[in-house]
Amino acid sequence: MTRITNSRAADLSIPLVDSARLLARVRKLVEVESPSDDKAAVDRCMTVAAEMATALGGSVKIHRQKRYGNVLELRFGHRRGVKPVLLLGHLDTVWPHGTLAKMPLREVDGKLYGPGTLDMKVGVSMAFEAIASLTNSRRLRPVTLLLVSEEEIGSPISRPITEKLALASSAVFVLEPAQGLAYKTARKGVGHYDLRVEGVSAHAGVEPEKGHSAIHEMARLIAKITGLSDPAHGLTVNVGVIQGGTKSNVVAAECTAEVDVRVVTMRQAATIDRAIRALKPADKLCKLTITGGINRPPMERKAGTIALFKRARKLAAEIGFALDEAATGGGSDGNFTAAVGVPTLDGMGAIGAGAHANHEHIVLSHLEERTKLLAAMIATQP
Repeated sequence: MTRITNSRAADLSIPLVDSARLLARVRKLVEVESPSDDKAAVDRCMTVAAEMATALGGSVKIHRQKRYGNVLELRFGHRRGVKPVLLLGHLDTVWPHGTLAKMPLREVDGKLYGPGTLDMKVGVSMAFEAIASLTNSRRLRPVTLLLVSEEEIGSPISRPITEKLALASSAVFVLEPAQGLAYKTARKGVGHYDLRVEGVSAHAGVEPEKGHSAIHEMARLIAKITGLSDPAHGLTVNVGVIQGGTKSNVVAAECTAEVDVRVVTMRQAATIDRAIRALKPADKLCKLTITGGINRPPMERKAGTIALFKRARKLAAEIGFALDEAATGGGSDGNFTAAVGVPTLDGMGAIGAGAHANHEHIVLSHLEERTKLLAAMIATQP
């Protein structure tokens, strides 16, 4: 692996980082495959992370779970009366067992490839290196590193833990990958709705008048749903899956649809939720059932987040690079922490491309500066 230098750090009040040590942690985490739906596998990866924390003098609290992997709460330098910074990450990945054999961890042309590198085991490794650097320089302030086990499937069990720890913290730094070269200061909220229409079956040729098509009714409903989109204001509605019917000569008795909703503000979320739940079938003999809702509130660009970004941009300039901000349509656990009112800055992990794709990788040349910036943000948090 390439060793990254610290050429500017000696002249600045910016923490040193050890890239070889950082990449050694990356290897240890990536080589333990941890698909979200395999509790035992995720727990093995969590054990590796807990050992890393202990080696740095951290305390380990395990939030044990039955269905999904355990959640780790790792504390460093806590002291009475000082709110910690919450570093937020996850160790589950979208990759099934056996992926590592087909896509081994490898360095090619200055890029580190491998499943779970960008999203987001490198980000977690950056957090450990930032903590190590600040500990060695006696500049560590109270830090909590929360590693959840099921972020890739919506954080169904860890959300309350995340929100509770966020409310006890002065700020939240999310270790998800950057948006290009930019930190993320806003994320859309995410909703998922399941629609089910039950109609009345009949022979489509012999007695169509006795049928009440669930598919025809769903088609009318889809037209109404997609009409709720307002792309000019960032509100999008997508019907991504539709299933129904049995044969072409049978009036369909059942049809289901899955709907994805993205919102910019909580007001949009409330408006679209009411509109979807108010839908009624035009055919009175068809029955409509709607389940689901907004499962990730939007991370809105508010004053606390703006202040964090301005500080990050200033520190980045001291390190020697320009930092931009961006908004994204995807969600993260940072949506939860921002929604409970805690200043949150996202995209503070690695730079790369191909998350969830065969070419997933990070760019090594940015690793040092981004880890320094993370450490500096921790050290300068009021």
